[in-house]
Amino acid sequence: MSDPERMKAAIQQVVQDMMDGVMERVLVSDPFVKEAHRSKKPLYAALVPDEIFKGSHFERRFVTPFGKVWEKLAVVAATEGLGYGTMGHRIDGCIREERLHRIAETLNRLEHSPKSEDRIKPDWGAELEYIKAGKGELIPVSVICDLYVEDIASNRRYAFELKAPLPNSDQTKVSKEKILKLHCMDPPLVDNAYFALPYNPYGSRENYAWSFPARWFDMKRDEVVLIGNEFWDTIGGAGTYNAFISAINEIGADYKERIYRDYLGIEPPEHSDEALTALQEPEKMYHV
Repeated sequence: MSDPERMKAAIQQVVQDMMDGVMERVLVSDPFVKEAHRSKKPLYAALVPDEIFKGSHFERRFVTPFGKVWEKLAVVAATEGLGYGTMGHRIDGCIREERLHRIAETLNRLEHSPKSEDRIKPDWGAELEYIKAGKGELIPVSVICDLYVEDIASNRRYAFELKAPLPNSDQTKVSKEKILKLHCMDPPLVDNAYFALPYNPYGSRENYAWSFPARWFDMKRDEVVLIGNEFWDTIGGAGTYNAFISAINEIGADYKERIYRDYLGIEPPEHSDEALTALQEPEKMYHV
């Protein structure tokens, strides 16, 4: 059984380390220098207030490290929840030769299907059934998954391809191939493998509408796809997503005030914590 307070503290530590690094960079090692900005972009500076570009300067130095935090947070949730989690785990197994051929065939059909109403649509259940019917000699195969999790209590093992909420087509294709291979190993080395997104910028599952991964998965119905709370509760146990939200909300207001005062040089406006509710209303979240 996980300790909610310990999980919250671990989640907050990951985010604080990231935010402290961002603040050190924008305030000390790489600050916004308005004179340099005006020199490099005189037309922009003539038309747009410096504060707008100062905000952009911060955003560029925030988005990249924030994108790398998801896997660290997932490891924390898995370790504190189910018992063990690690990034970049290698799984060495064997797959029957005809299954490998059918994996390639399935991916090729989806990739080269016509862009019309006649286009082949992804169907995880039917695809996996067809592929697993393949026989033949066992071929050694290695898969490196983004996230590997073990449920210590039940002795079950899970692998995840964890991608940004708006993945491109190539990333998704690679992930689907890896997930199919994990499902087809003989004997099985994981109890399940998933394609996971840390949150849903469209709100509900049925409204997810980013087109690129839809070539490879039925993002609204495939059971192998986990989005937002489905993912967090799978790796950490029921209630993990709410614990994650609570942990971030607790520390978010302090960082916002610091950004207003120390970086922008202005007093925080009233109700400056409204953006924190975006975590609880995913359709309002920015595409990071």
